[in-house]
Amino acid sequence: MADLPNAVVKRLIAKYSDGMRVSGGAISVAVAAAEDYVGRLAREAHASAVADKRKTIMEADIDKARTKLG
Repeated sequence: MADLPNAVVKRLIAKYSDGMRVSGGAISVAVAAAEDYVGRLAREAHASAVADKRKTIMEADIDKARTKLG
């Protein structure tokens, strides 16, 4: 089961695709892709916080992770 709500992803896709309708299959694939990206982002941000000997992921950690992941 997905952690990200389909409705949120559907709304974002519609927002950035000029209101175009989105099939259920496309939403499922987009949810999986978004969860994959957020997972990789979280792992990189975690590694940054650990490297700085912190137990809290900070905004800078997310920024560094985004830069690294592209």
